[in-house]
Amino acid sequence: MDKLTALRAFREAVDQGSFAGAARRLGLSPAAISKNIGELEAHLGTRLLNRTTRRMSLTEAGEDYYGRIRRVLRDLEDADTSLTAMRAQPRGTLRVSAPMTLSLIALTPHIPGFLDRYPDVSLDLSLDDRRINIVEEGVDLALRGTDQLENSSLIARKLMVLDHVLCASPDYLANHGCPQHPRDLAHHNCLRFSLSGHANSWTFSRDGKETTVPVTGRYTAGSSLAIRDALRAGFGISLIPRIYVADDLTSGTLTQVLGDWQSNRTPVYAVYPSRQYLVPKVRCFIDFLAETLGPA
Repeated sequence: MDKLTALRAFREAVDQGSFAGAARRLGLSPAAISKNIGELEAHLGTRLLNRTTRRMSLTEAGEDYYGRIRRVLRDLEDADTSLTAMRAQPRGTLRVSAPMTLSLIALTPHIPGFLDRYPDVSLDLSLDDRRINIVEEGVDLALRGTDQLENSSLIARKLMVLDHVLCASPDYLANHGCPQHPRDLAHHNCLRFSLSGHANSWTFSRDGKETTVPVTGRYTAGSSLAIRDALRAGFGISLIPRIYVADDLTSGTLTQVLGDWQSNRTPVYAVYPSRQYLVPKVRCFIDFLAETLGPA
């Protein structure tokens, strides 16, 4: 038995959910995957997987063993990759998924400079505010703004924090009044970003005390740019990342409200699959993101 191959076969079978998926990942046949896992179980003297004709699941022993060997294999792969990456030049097509508004405002103006710096790299940038499964969709790296990363096998590097600001146009405030306390938002047309984890309730803090208020309104959108357009038109009031409306606040097109209250702060991460090698094209793009978006 080639133990390293057997360990990789077991890991991939669990990650992919099938012997066929593991076979595709490792360039082996499903029969070879089955043979390697069988030999590994014989070597250990215990069953790692429960198999039926329709599904596969980890045994209790298999779950514990998977968690341990997964870390070991990752360390081995990282060690091999780190040596190769020192000699290799970034090259190939890099597939990246990123939120549309943040990218258009803070990232895409700098992309030509990145590609000039790395002439052997091509970039396939998908701008989409939805949260994709980067493993299933074959994406090398994703930008993700979230208050809490889901528990997964993804590696995450914190890049920046988006401060939010409550604001509206001067005309809207003149017509509907200016909130003096977060609870006053119950009487306002709140423009809500539907993909946010806090679309229907906004949280504010002051003097160490936190207040969460439910919000409603006639307009919900899956784009922060759409929310910004409605703010500019005087249609309502919204809690929106400051970077998206910084110029509007400076020019007076929009006015900050409840400025003595602190509101949401959303971290932005670069996330990528830990089971894949951190190849030079991914590493250099993560460094570019950290340089462009600034420290957390």
